[in-house]
Amino acid sequence: MNEEHSDIITMEDMANLFDVTDSFLIDRESIQVELTKEDPGMVNLEDGGELEITLPLNASVQEWSATLRNTLEQLGFGQA
Repeated sequence: MNEEHSDIITMEDMANLFDVTDSFLIDRESIQVELTKEDPGMVNLEDGGELEITLPLNASVQEWSATLRNTLEQLGFGQA
């Protein structure tokens, strides 16, 4: 498995993820990110308002960012 598709999240993955969530003004403290990746990736809004995010294994966060944006909009978050 190459570095781009490692099954462990990297600091670059987190930076790309936060680029998206920051554009929605989502508090980073309300985001839980799984340490390992799983396809197809997922976003869940927990009852307490926290986001649980699992990054995809076979796509970079940059490639998956459109899916993340769409999912956040469907969950009711608006971009700043």
